[in-house]
Amino acid sequence: MNIGILGFQGAVIEHQRHIEKLGYEVVNVRYPEQLEDLDGIILPGGESTTMGKLLVRTGMMEPLRRKIESGLPVWGTCAGMILLAKELENDPQKHLAVMDICVRRNAYGTQIDSFDIMAEIPAVTKQTVPLVFIRAPYVTRVGENVEILCRIDGHIVAAREGNMLVTSFHPELTDDLAFHRYFTGMCVKS
Repeated sequence: MNIGILGFQGAVIEHQRHIEKLGYEVVNVRYPEQLEDLDGIILPGGESTTMGKLLVRTGMMEPLRRKIESGLPVWGTCAGMILLAKELENDPQKHLAVMDICVRRNAYGTQIDSFDIMAEIPAVTKQTVPLVFIRAPYVTRVGENVEILCRIDGHIVAAREGNMLVTSFHPELTDDLAFHRYFTGMCVKS
């Protein structure tokens, strides 16, 4: 099974290490033709505006959107969540706009406001998992087909809509493989 990771910037290597620990092949995706043989793709944390511009510049925006709309499993972490959202709060900019969520960018503040906690997310694992938030967004509204997987202090920080998974936090920055296992499970089932 081939799992792609959008390779423009951000936590690419960290996601790659986790996927490889689970025994899957990783494709560092930078060009549209690399989308063809994927069983799933991760949109990592980084800078969403830059990533959006690079998706346009490389000609990947529309092919990636079509692949996701056709059922390719996708997981957006932090900036990846912003790329997938149909709506951004107080921001007219949209990127892939495929998941029926509204996202508030940098909702937890600046870099200095970053934090980590432990949480239970029963849909993903029976164990508590570490959650690392770095200038994190959160979801402020979900459509009727979106399943909320986790809330922290009342804010939606993980959700799923069919083949699309989003997290405000960065599982790739921990040693825990639960979310990567959950995502690769989505890829196997598709």
